[in-house]
Amino acid sequence: MRFEKSVVPIAVLASLGSSLVIPELSERSKMPCHSKGKHSMEKLPAEKETSREERFGDGEKHKSVGKLKFQEAPFPLAPMVMSGSASDKILPHRYIVVLKKGASREEIDFHKELISEVQLQSARQLDDSDPFFVSTADAENCGVTTGGIQDSFDIAGLLNGYVGYFTDAVVDLIRLSPLVEFVERDSMVHASEFDTQNGAPWGLSRISHRERLNLGSFNKYLYDDEGGKGVTSYVIDTGINVDHKDFGGRAKWGKTVPLNDEDVDGNGHGTHCAGTIASKHYGVAKAAKVVAVKVLRSNGSGSMSDVIKGVEFATQSHQKDAKEKKKGFKGSTANMSLGGGKSPALDMAVNAAVKAGIHFAVAAGNENQDACNTSPAAAENAITVGASTLSDDRAYFSNWGKCVDIFAPGLNILSTYIGSDDATATLSGTSMASPHVAGLLTYFLSLQPDSDSDFFTAGSGVTPEQLKKKLIAYSTNDILYDLPEGTPNALIYNGGGHDLKGFWGGKDKEVASPQPNNRFQDFDLQDMVDNLGSKTDALFDQVRNVLDKLNII
Repeated sequence: MRFEKSVVPIAVLASLGSSLVIPELSERSKMPCHSKGKHSMEKLPAEKETSREERFGDGEKHKSVGKLKFQEAPFPLAPMVMSGSASDKILPHRYIVVLKKGASREEIDFHKELISEVQLQSARQLDDSDPFFVSTADAENCGVTTGGIQDSFDIAGLLNGYVGYFTDAVVDLIRLSPLVEFVERDSMVHASEFDTQNGAPWGLSRISHRERLNLGSFNKYLYDDEGGKGVTSYVIDTGINVDHKDFGGRAKWGKTVPLNDEDVDGNGHGTHCAGTIASKHYGVAKAAKVVAVKVLRSNGSGSMSDVIKGVEFATQSHQKDAKEKKKGFKGSTANMSLGGGKSPALDMAVNAAVKAGIHFAVAAGNENQDACNTSPAAAENAITVGASTLSDDRAYFSNWGKCVDIFAPGLNILSTYIGSDDATATLSGTSMASPHVAGLLTYFLSLQPDSDSDFFTAGSGVTPEQLKKKLIAYSTNDILYDLPEGTPNALIYNGGGHDLKGFWGGKDKEVASPQPNNRFQDFDLQDMVDNLGSKTDALFDQVRNVLDKLNII
């Protein structure tokens, strides 16, 4: 049923809470309209201008939205949320609509169909020069200048909603629906990169040592070479240079969310983050798989709503893998090194993804302010990461406060980049700190006790909430400087290649000599150990020589 020749009463929208039956429109309820211009109907006779408070305030028998009249609605208006601060770029007339939990699929579909019809009529009543058409014309919406619902999202059944361009009158209609939790103005987000300069890969060394780095440890990464195996990490960013040699075929393209964009990282930010998670030379978890989820364009910016769609894709992909119970699949992690103003919708999306089973790390932000003022840093279920320096200071740009959970290296971080299949770059920012944590979550997930058993499934393993607590409890405490009051003094630690009983709950087994599965990156004895022969006598002699050189016995 279509309403192109009639104005839909608001009572229809209000009825969504109790019935799916569309009230029949009598001839008296129909409003005549005539074609005017390429967009629409002739405007209805002008009414007295009223404020929204007057329109929706208490005590009125009849109310109006735009040119539509209706009886007083039995439901309070859903809140209107302004994401971010005044300095953040709001996308005019573009909104994120979050629906209440418990709404049925039929109710949601009916609501969306109704809003689409009303938006079409509302747009037709506007002059061709109306600012609304400027907003939609600037948007990459394939020429659909009348606006309406552009996309929907459903994150594990925990967060439902839709995104689109709507006139003020239609936004008022949406807010009257009993299905709507809140409406948020869509805004721009950006990659949290800080600057670019030459440097060395000290970050991996730092997370594998409790003590401060010195000349003997600053370039040595101690780790288990099985770290990351069986785990998929979703990089929700600008994309990944999946052909980079350092990924060794373990990187693949997942989804490109921005409309009409290419399946390529034209910025480099996402590739750098992915490298810190799982690349051969610069990654924390060197055996993991990484998946590109492109939500930011080549200029490093995008919309909050596109980021939410990226979170939805990662969640659905993880749920599919977990449901199939493939042998060897141990779980999923995600990294989001981006940020913008405070967005309840984005925070809720991240929290829903974590509840669905994804282990999430997010950047705290680079504004040297309280991280609770930004999203997704304020998402309580994720691990929010601040940036530290080689000298164990808080990086001067790093956000701080109670919403920060932990710190990781974030200044002068060397990793993979774009431009060739072996390109590298050194970047700084909480964007670089967060993938250290995503990589460490990936590392620990792959090394869960009994995770190599034929009976292990991702659903039976450690939960995101449990792993978050363990990672924070296992961190190196009270070693960082320049932390504002209320900011946790905790630096991530991977166990230094030792037995992880201390991490999983047993007694930590500290050992001084290398374990069979350990790698000592840039260690001059590594080649000797790797090339030991199989004969018992030769093996004994070479090991004796190694031990003599180390003055162990």
